[in-house]
Amino acid sequence: MIRKASEKIVERFDKKFDADGYILVRNLINEPKELNDKGRVFAHTTVPAGSGIGYHVHHGDTEIYYVISGSAEYNDNGVIKKIETGDVAITPSGTGHGIKNNGSVPLEIIALILYS
Repeated sequence: MIRKASEKIVERFDKKFDADGYILVRNLINEPKELNDKGRVFAHTTVPAGSGIGYHVHHGDTEIYYVISGSAEYNDNGVIKKIETGDVAITPSGTGHGIKNNGSVPLEIIALILYS
């Protein structure tokens, strides 16, 4: 199967989990069956400067971020850390995370959510 760029579902989320700004999500899969029902998200997400994804806890799934470019302040279950190009952040079920782009350029990440 090939998914052409024009076939991707693109969504804008304002104040995601009560964070500042907005994020732009380009879904690389369009439904969980494309991950054999083992997950629900595989997406290329842009977090503009000054924007973020608010802190939230995962239940029954694990989220993985791979940073394509940029850097951000990452809330790793209550501990603030810096993430940057090439880093991977993993949030297992029962733990939480959030992200804030305090830089001057957009943060580009790949997000994958798999069921636990």
